[in-house]
Amino acid sequence: MKKRQVVLRSGRNSSTSSLVVRYGECQKNHAANIGGYAVDGCREFMASGMEGTNGALTCAACGCHRNFHKKEVEIEVVSEYTPRSS
Repeated sequence: MKKRQVVLRSGRNSSTSSLVVRYGECQKNHAANIGGYAVDGCREFMASGMEGTNGALTCAACGCHRNFHKKEVEIEVVSEYTPRSS
């Protein structure tokens, strides 16, 4: 399973957001051309190449592009409150 973590920081307030993107089960309809509905049962995205290559966007298990897999995003925000001094 491919996970990414991005940390965003803003200048004034001292809050940090952590964004984790995960790609779950494949939802490609393999029977769309005959008017049916059938998925291949691939339960999670596994990149077939290193990050930055075309293989990073192709699933090693089912051969589909990463966009066919369900995108799951987790966001965690941590804020530190500092009162202003008068």
